[in-house]
Amino acid sequence: MEWTEIMGHIGAALSSITFIPQVIQAWKTKSVGDLSMTMLLIVLTSTLVWLAYAIPLNLLPVIIANSIILILSALLIYFKLTFPKEVKK
Repeated sequence: MEWTEIMGHIGAALSSITFIPQVIQAWKTKSVGDLSMTMLLIVLTSTLVWLAYAIPLNLLPVIIANSIILILSALLIYFKLTFPKEVKK
């Protein structure tokens, strides 16, 4: 495995885990009021575009990372739509 491929896999792993703490926090607290729906929709859209690019080219690190990010961002959107709205004081 060449160093560029290793770096691709490391980058994919790091990118994939970026949303995990937020998903865990949202799940525990049932609170997503501070999350921007616009940001979540942009992330979701960008991962779909990355997948449309990477799948035909068989770019495995990009496919893996963006598949995981797609699932995590979809989860956050689901939480945003289903968790009770917070009352602002």
